[in-house]
Formats: sequence, C-alpha cells, structure tokens
Amino acid sequence: MSRTLSAPVTVAFDYTRSVGPVLGRFLTGLRDGQVVGARTSDGRVVVPPPEFDPVTHRATDDFVEVADTGTVTSWTWVPEPVAAQPFDRPFAFALVTLDGADVPLLHALDVTSPADVSTGMRVRVRWAAERVGAITDIACFEPDDGFETLAGARSSTTEAGEMVTGVITPVSLDYQYAASPEESAFYRGLAEGRILGQRCPVCHQVYVPPRSACPVDGVATTDEVELADRGTVTTFCIVNVPFLGQRITPPYVSAYVLLDGADIAFLHLILDIPAEEVRMGMRVEAVWKPREEWGTTIENISHFRPTGEPDADYDTYRNHL
Repeated sequence: MSRTLSAPVTVAFDYTRSVGPVLGRFLTGLRDGQVVGARTSDGRVVVPPPEFDPVTHRATDDFVEVADTGTVTSWTWVPEPVAAQPFDRPFAFALVTLDGADVPLLHALDVTSPADVSTGMRVRVRWAAERVGAITDIACFEPDDGFETLAGARSSTTEAGEMVTGVITPVSLDYQYAASPEESAFYRGLAEGRILGQRCPVCHQVYVPPRSACPVDGVATTDEVELADRGTVTTFCIVNVPFLGQRITPPYVSAYVLLDGADIAFLHLILDIPAEEVRMGMRVEAVWKPREEWGTTIENISHFRPTGEPDADYDTYRNHL
C-alpha cells in the first residue's frame, strides 16, 4: 500500500477586539509608560485591572498607578521557546507583584539561565522602544540593578490623551495534517490530472473528495471511482469583501460543484464569467494549471469555467443541495 500523505498547515488571521474603558485605561497607561491597576472592594490592587469587581460585580472605576518595579513570586524556565514568544532564546516566565499591587502579573523575565532567577528577586519593567497600547509595550521584566532604564518610560509614540479603544492580535495555528489512505489516493490522482472518489458498497453514493467510510451506512468505502472534470453548480456565494491573503480581486464566486458521476458537491472557484452571471445549474469544467505546476494538491485545478452547455435540469441536482 502506498504511503499516506501529510503536509504542514498554518491557519492564521488578525483578531481585532474592542477593549472597553477599563482595559483601555490599562493599555493607554502602558503606551504612556505607566502601569495602571484597579482597587477592588476588598482593598486589593489588581494588575491588569478587572472590568468588574469580583465581590460586588460592579464596574471597576477606582484606578491606581503602580510602580514598574516589583518582586518575583514564582517562575518557570522556558528552555526551548516557540514562535511568537517574547524571545527566541531561553528565558523565564514569572509572576511579578509590582510595588503597589497585591496580585501578580505574568510576563517574560529576561535572564540567561535558571541560576539567575529566584523567588523574591527584584525586577523592573523593560519598556518597548515603540509602544502602541498593548501588553507587549512591556517588552519583558529584567533584574532590577537600581539604575534607570535608558529609554524614558514616559515617552510615547502616540499622542498623549488619545485612549486605546481596541487591539489587533495575530493568531496563528501550525499543525501537521495527515491524509487518510483514500485522501492520499485522491491527491496522488490530482498529480496525474485525475479526480478520484470513493463509492459506498451499500448506498452506492460516490464521495469526492473521498471519505474512508460512508456517513450514511457507516461502512468502509471500498470502490475507487474516476470522475469527469466537469459538473454542475449547485449553490454558490459571490465574494465581495477583501481579506488578508486574498489572491483574487473581488467580486468572484466560490461555488459547490457536483462533478458528473459524484453524489457530493465540493467547493471551488468559478471564474472566466462575470460574477453576477453565475447561477445554480450552470454547467462548468475544470481549468487545470500547466502540468509543470502540478503537485499533490487540489490547487492543480486553477478554477472552473462555464462549458457553454445548457443548464442542468433542477431535478438532476436538487437532492445534492
């Protein structure tokens, strides 16, 4: 049996959120070189400030500026940093109770080895060279040597008085996708210019991309079926909104195409026709990329385009919507 295929996959996007008046006050303080906490009804000063008092549940409104120096209350060593962590070399994560606060703040501590960090050690904030109103405005903590930092904490790259109202956080998930034997056969077929599906031995439904088991009958799909590279548009969406990483200028159409001989439609692009002219029942055919660009990927098919045939009768695809 041929080896199953696998490939690295990254899902990434920028997450944008509004922060409200409480976190906005905290982030605005960071941008301006201040650490702002809040006093709760039990008298404790908490950093970052909670939006609501944990005892009374009322909105927080008693803000307190605390020092940018503090004490390590606990820590852990990071011998092998991963992507997006504060450093690309070993460092520590530490819970630091800032002077004037009662609850510790978690952040990176820049030390060269575990021997250089201990519970109870004094540390101070190292401010980022450019601050925008985010937790990363605190670049890290560093051992407090008693000297002022080189960059003035009160300097700012944003006009003072302008409140931070939102943050943009890049989100990225990296993982290794392992294809099933049936999917591997499908991708190898694409590398040969063929579209392969699997048929259920009970209901005889043909699935493309193939599935290892029929979701209707719960049995293994045992029969490999080669399908035509033309079919019928069942449903579609006109994409008008631009987004990060978009390769095609809107408007364009993303549609479910029911290949001839298949019972499940699959998603692909419809091009070579004005978006407003795409319709359910339209007959389309695959447009393959040049052979030298083929790999084991569905992107071997650049898109689908109209064949010029009469539209399919609704009864031929209504059960596949």
